[in-house]
Amino acid sequence: MKNTRSQKVLEAVRQSRVHEVKSWPHLFEATLNGTKKHDMRRASDRDYNVGDFLLLKEFDPKKGTYTGRQLRAKITYITSAEFPCALSAQGLSEGYCILSLELQSE
Repeated sequence: MKNTRSQKVLEAVRQSRVHEVKSWPHLFEATLNGTKKHDMRRASDRDYNVGDFLLLKEFDPKKGTYTGRQLRAKITYITSAEFPCALSAQGLSEGYCILSLELQSE
């Protein structure tokens, strides 16, 4: 039986992952209000892929606790030394990536 286009889309959705990550208050707020549309992360920690989601959990480093606020963002593009843009091969250390994000409504 051949996969239809809608079946392929459903398979892709099922394969996406949600990565729970800490986000410091000033970075969380900038992402929440839409001025920050990217996130730099260690790529070696996780297997990030376009179509995956970040669950950003606000973390207060001064108190060492989570605030309880969180938001969800879809990874729309990944720039890294492995998959570079014009300067990222020289500008990004191996093992790090910049994730382009699209904020998702809850």
